[in-house]
Amino acid sequence: MRLWLRAGARLGVCLTVAAPAVGATAEWTHYAREIKEQLAHQIMPYWHDHTVDRLRGGYVLADSGSAVPAVASEKQLVTQARMIWGFAHAHRKGLGDRNRDYLEAARQGREFLRRHFHDAEHGGYYWTTDLEGRALNRNKIVYGQAFVIYGLVEYYRASGETAALEEALALYHGLQQKAHDRKHGGWIEHFQADWTPILAPSPAAAVEVAGYKSANTHLHLMEAFTELYETSRDARVRQSLEEALRLNRKYFYPPKPGRSCFHRRLDWSEVTDPASAGLSYGHNVEFAWLMIRAQQVLGRKPAWTHFQAHLDHALKFGYDSDQGGLYNRGFDDQPATQRDKIWWVQAEMLAALTDAMKHRPRPAYAEALESLLHFIRRHQADDRDGVWFDTVGPDGTPKNRAKAHNPENLS
Repeated sequence: MRLWLRAGARLGVCLTVAAPAVGATAEWTHYAREIKEQLAHQIMPYWHDHTVDRLRGGYVLADSGSAVPAVASEKQLVTQARMIWGFAHAHRKGLGDRNRDYLEAARQGREFLRRHFHDAEHGGYYWTTDLEGRALNRNKIVYGQAFVIYGLVEYYRASGETAALEEALALYHGLQQKAHDRKHGGWIEHFQADWTPILAPSPAAAVEVAGYKSANTHLHLMEAFTELYETSRDARVRQSLEEALRLNRKYFYPPKPGRSCFHRRLDWSEVTDPASAGLSYGHNVEFAWLMIRAQQVLGRKPAWTHFQAHLDHALKFGYDSDQGGLYNRGFDDQPATQRDKIWWVQAEMLAALTDAMKHRPRPAYAEALESLLHFIRRHQADDRDGVWFDTVGPDGTPKNRAKAHNPENLS
């Protein structure tokens, strides 16, 4: 079972529970049971009890993990949508109890999103509101729209409410009309409230760089289209999923992983700005397993060679073979240059290694998976509640203990 509670840049729950098929050993089965128990009895209750806004609706993410309490002032589209997904998925997996109704937690979040983030005039969803739900940043950022689709599809699966699936499809069709680049392919990523494109770098962009196409946004569009297509079987969604898959494989995450990149220009030419240089090990392995998922939903033969190339590259250049854990960033086929260990990077590596072991177990993958689990248990997770710290250093020393917050940089 895999559960991802995507609480913005603080993945509140990001645990991959390896099925017994992983090595089929008693040790792996023990790991799976242990993590599932922690998920059910510590981690999900933490997120339910600490984030659901029972007064105003939606979710408040404000846990600094330190003695100085965090104070939330806004609600952000991505974190709201990810929380809806997480609670809906937890309900589907039967993790609720007499004191915690995860479907209700998802339902009220979806209602807050519909009432306060949705733009009834122009379509799409605002980027931020205040805690009451008054719009603060009305821009339409496609990265955030992707997670709304993702969250609404999962809520539909959990609740059976067809209106949620209809809302996801309506948003998809709106994106195709307003954001799809008919000339070059792919999607423009930043817009004003009325869908006027923002094509020059601006603080209003909030995430990624206005005027570029980003690996991050196109990866999560592929993810959202995968789930929307599997659920709706809409032929137009299938076409968009095929396009997103092709573009990600060609431009952002090519078969030679060292050539991966963060941004491309609108016409897909290379970006030479040094600020866009390098690659993300976490995104590379995230692409790898999401690619396999997309291909399976499309009924295609999975490209395991492409998958393995990205996983092996991350293990060779970005993995800490001594302590365990995956570093953040690097360049080409060289050792990692940014060696902090961030929660979501570890999460994506868990997912990729688990899929690799289920497909074709190898000693190197088993060793990396085991060392990663040990590292997370010893250093990334708070031993008081099992919830992961945002960032630890290469040796596991906490650098940012935050657990729940609206981040500046989103994965």
